[in-house]
Amino acid sequence: MMNKFNCFLAFSILLFSSFLFAQKDKPQNANIETKVSKPKGYPVVPFKDTLFYVYNKVGSFSAENRAKAISEKIKSLYENDLFAPDSLKAIPSDISVDIVYKGDLILMSVLNADAASESKSAKEIAVRNLNAIKKAVIYQNENHSQLPKRLGFTALLIFIIGLVLYLVSKVFNWIKFYILKNSDRYFKGVKYNNINLLAAHKQQFLIMRLFGVIKVIALIFIVYLSLPVLFSIFPATEVYTTTLLRWILTPAKLAVMGFVGFLPSLVTIIVIIIIFRFSVRIIKFFFEEIKNENIKIDGFYNDWAMPTFNIIRFLMFAFMLVIIFPYLPGSDSDIFKGVSVFVGILFSLGSSNAIANMVAGLVITYMRPFKIGDFIKIGDVSGEVIEKTALVTRVRTPKFEDITIPNATVLSSTSTNYSANTKQSTNGLLIHTTVTIGYDVPWKDIHKALIDAALKTELAEQTPPPFVLQTSLDDFYVSYQINVYTKEPTKQPRIYSSLHQNIQDSFNAAGIEIMSPHYSSLRDGNTTTIPADYLKSDYEAPSFEVKNKS
Repeated sequence: MMNKFNCFLAFSILLFSSFLFAQKDKPQNANIETKVSKPKGYPVVPFKDTLFYVYNKVGSFSAENRAKAISEKIKSLYENDLFAPDSLKAIPSDISVDIVYKGDLILMSVLNADAASESKSAKEIAVRNLNAIKKAVIYQNENHSQLPKRLGFTALLIFIIGLVLYLVSKVFNWIKFYILKNSDRYFKGVKYNNINLLAAHKQQFLIMRLFGVIKVIALIFIVYLSLPVLFSIFPATEVYTTTLLRWILTPAKLAVMGFVGFLPSLVTIIVIIIIFRFSVRIIKFFFEEIKNENIKIDGFYNDWAMPTFNIIRFLMFAFMLVIIFPYLPGSDSDIFKGVSVFVGILFSLGSSNAIANMVAGLVITYMRPFKIGDFIKIGDVSGEVIEKTALVTRVRTPKFEDITIPNATVLSSTSTNYSANTKQSTNGLLIHTTVTIGYDVPWKDIHKALIDAALKTELAEQTPPPFVLQTSLDDFYVSYQINVYTKEPTKQPRIYSSLHQNIQDSFNAAGIEIMSPHYSSLRDGNTTTIPADYLKSDYEAPSFEVKNKS
């Protein structure tokens, strides 16, 4: 009986120990089940239905963000009008299985953690998700395709663009027609200080050409701005929208920002220009007063005023450019400096003669050898000065030939001014011509005939009276020089012609032959050269002498 009791007691203790052991292990089993429980999943919903769930994060990329990113990428497949289902593949890598479209777009990566969350292999989950994605995109394309709608939008937009281009072209044509209709009002030419810089018809031609260019640019600009809208209709070409806008917006932004940055320098340049312009006006007023002889400076002639002002103005503008140069955009760039040096070298090599003429013109201005309107002789050229510039002097000959003489040539040649003393002197210019008469004619008769001829000469002055100089006593004749005053130096050819005609008449009337004494001494049996109207009625030619040696 005791043995039975002992057995029962031992069995009871064993059951109680088992119960206690079970109660002790129960919380640990609960904790293990909690640790292996599935984490919260976030649905991938690119359209209306959920395709699958994402349970795990990748680095700092949470599971929720992964689900949203995968949904957006699946939507991009639907928006692609050229979706190819066969290009959607599951490609294993070292740490994951990637679902890839066309080898470059990774829609999602299935990691080992994702496989553990669903108690499946990464390959199985990737294949399942791939099929779900493919099926959903195909379904959307078949039942909700946007291609017809996009084609309709494209056609409508093209129609609107064409209508806008047509209306803009019509507006430009109307403006052009209105301007041409009122051309007399708008085109009057361009003048500056009574100088016609641009004729009215040329101004109209240039404005119309410029108007046509503006019209073409406006139409191209409208088309250019419309292309991004067209490209945005189709997602595959939407990337070109940003590119096209960047092409025009980036340079425009740079130009605007550059102009804004240049504004302080621009204000400085404007202030410098205003100061110099007012300074030039004050200096010009001063020199104009000198020119008009309202201000007199000893040793400074009034005809020096404007040339001196031009020199000062040139130097002031050159100094102004030197001051403005650092404020110009790009003045410190290597390209700007290189171009400046290149232009300077070209100017130095190609303008040596021009600079020589400019220096000579400056020297001539202050030498005052002649003025505009003077009758001068430079080398072999005689005529009236019609223009004096920094480089050349222009002379108009009595034959109305305009001859241009470089100032360097004028400075290096001997110049004769026939008009310098005609206005200041009471006598005027003394012109002269010479005749040679043999010793057989009394000099008093010759003097009288020459003076009579001079008094009858056109444009010759009667006072002071003309006079005769015997300039040489040669072997066979005497040289007689008749001198006569005139105050019309520019008309010397006419005066000389009239004087020579009158000398012929006076000598013929006095019975004096204007013949070479060499010829007269050998004349035998020939009549005189004096016209018959001036000879006596009983004049007979000398006899012809013949000697008979036999």
